[in-house]
Amino acid sequence: MPQTRLDLARIRAARRMIDPLFLDSPLYRCEALEPVLGCAVSVKLETANPVRSFKGRGTELVSSLLAEGDRQAAVCASAGNLGQALAWSGRKRGLDVTVVASRFAPAAKLDRIRALDATLELVDGDFDLARERAAAIARHDGVRLVEDSLDIETCEGAATIGLELVDAVPRFDAVLIALGGGAMATGVGHVLKALAPDVEVICVQPAGAPAMTLSWRGRRVVTTDSTDTIADGVAGRRPIAAVLDDLLLVADDAVLVEEASIVAGMRLLLDHAGLVVEPSAALGVAAVLEDRDRFAGRHVAAIVCGGNVDMDAYRQWVGISTPHRA
Repeated sequence: MPQTRLDLARIRAARRMIDPLFLDSPLYRCEALEPVLGCAVSVKLETANPVRSFKGRGTELVSSLLAEGDRQAAVCASAGNLGQALAWSGRKRGLDVTVVASRFAPAAKLDRIRALDATLELVDGDFDLARERAAAIARHDGVRLVEDSLDIETCEGAATIGLELVDAVPRFDAVLIALGGGAMATGVGHVLKALAPDVEVICVQPAGAPAMTLSWRGRRVVTTDSTDTIADGVAGRRPIAAVLDDLLLVADDAVLVEEASIVAGMRLLLDHAGLVVEPSAALGVAAVLEDRDRFAGRHVAAIVCGGNVDMDAYRQWVGISTPHRA
C-alpha cells in the first residue's frame, strides 16, 4: 500500500459521512465513443449531483467535521467547483461559508455560489491570488481555511470514487484522471494502487497549465508564472509539496494535452454520450485522442469530473449556434 497521507480505512469510513447524493455516481461502458477513440471506454459521471462536480465528496467530510466542532465558519479559494460544493455542504449544516474566487472565473460558477448563500469575494487575479486572500481571511477572522488538495478530507472524499471504480467488473486497464491541485488524482490513485495495483493511473493536465505535471516529471515543485487554458478548474500555478509527494507514489504517468484536443473531447462527449461538460472533464478523452496507439485494445475509465460551464462559451468552443432570443 502506498505510504501517502491518505488512509484506506478513513476513506472507507468517509462513505458514511458523505451524503448519498454524491456516492455511487453512474459508471457505464460508452460504446458510442469507442469507434472514434479506438479503445473500450467507460465513463465515471461525477456531474449527476447537486453541485455538478466531484468536489462535494470532499466538502461533505470537511463540513461534517466542522459541524461537530467549535468553528462554525469556513473560507476557501475556488475556481468555482469547490466553492459551490463547500457552500452546499455548509448550508446543509448551518455553517457560514466564504468563497474567494477570481472575478474572471466563469459567471455560471460564481452565480451558483451566490445562490447557495455563501459570501463571495472576488479578486483581480487568478486562483493562486485567491488562495492568498482566503488564507488572509482565515487568519484575520479565525475561521477554518479549507485548502483543496492540501486538506486530507478533500483527497479522501475524492478517493471514494476509487472505491467505486475498484468494484467495477470487468476491471479497467487504465484510469484517466484530470490533474489540477491533485485531490482527485492522489485520492483515486491511492485506492487503485492499494486495491488494484495493475490498473494504470494516468493524470491529464492542459499544456497551458502544466505546473503539477512538470513537478511530477521533475520530482520537485515547479511553479509557472501564468496559465493559458480554457480548463479553469485545473489552472493552478503553484503545486503544494505535500500533494506532489503523494502523487509521486500513486501516479504511473502525467501527460499534457493541447487546447484543441480538450475542445474535441468536449464535442465527442456531447455528440456520442449526450454530456455537456466543462473543459476539465474532457481531459481524459483528450488524452486518448492525442495518443490512440497507447490505448488501442485497452479498456479505459475516464472520470468526467464536472459539468459547470458557461453555456455561451461552451457553444463557441464546440461550434453550436447561440439560440435567437426574441
